[in-house]
Amino acid sequence: MLRLSLAGNNLNRTLINLVAQFPSRLPLLMRILVVEDEPRLLRNLAKALREEGYAVDTAEAGDDGLFKAGSCDYDAIVLDVMLPRLDGWEVLDRLRKKKRTPVLMLTARDAPKDRVRGLDTGADDYLIKPFDLDELLARLRALIRRSAGQVHPRLELGDVIIDTRARSVARDGQPVILSAREYAILEYLGLHRGKVVTRTELYEHLFDESDDTLSNLVDVHVFSIRKKLGRELIGTRRGQGYCIE
Repeated sequence: MLRLSLAGNNLNRTLINLVAQFPSRLPLLMRILVVEDEPRLLRNLAKALREEGYAVDTAEAGDDGLFKAGSCDYDAIVLDVMLPRLDGWEVLDRLRKKKRTPVLMLTARDAPKDRVRGLDTGADDYLIKPFDLDELLARLRALIRRSAGQVHPRLELGDVIIDTRARSVARDGQPVILSAREYAILEYLGLHRGKVVTRTELYEHLFDESDDTLSNLVDVHVFSIRKKLGRELIGTRRGQGYCIE
């Protein structure tokens, strides 16, 4: 990890310049866990999700998936049923005793009784293999919105409008261009409007387990968002984090 010892405006300018030097790093929107034992499907699904801008962690066995699901606050989990060591039903049942993370069951078992069992066990949605990738992405977006209490894809924050489906932002009816990382931070704060979100929480939802990043990057992006959308949009709770009222 790169560590800096600069202070004040010099630090902000240095970080902004450093961010500009890494255009190939894909900015991530939300953090997803995929638990699937078929290597090719797992690899392709993780790749597709990352190309959509998600941070993705993976597991090939039920017990590994349960451990990761319990260790991190994911925005959603894609969970297969037929898994080694611990099947998807058991993973879901044990997870629901601790967490309410949105879960999309992804399986070849298409009998009505299997769908009913999954939903009754605590799954939030159920998708049958083979599946359409666009449908899976739409279902994940809907799960994430619902878990944050936001059913509609448009977030209205005063004169700022966030369209989570199009991943676009407008202010006073005029489009505002944000970097993907800036958009990710704004969307997360908007979905958790009224709640103080710590820097640690933002890092956990924007970076996956294999990522390594600059420790002050969130502050730099918040500074940039305020320049584009107004300083009053995102409040700072000193020693706590950020909040959109």
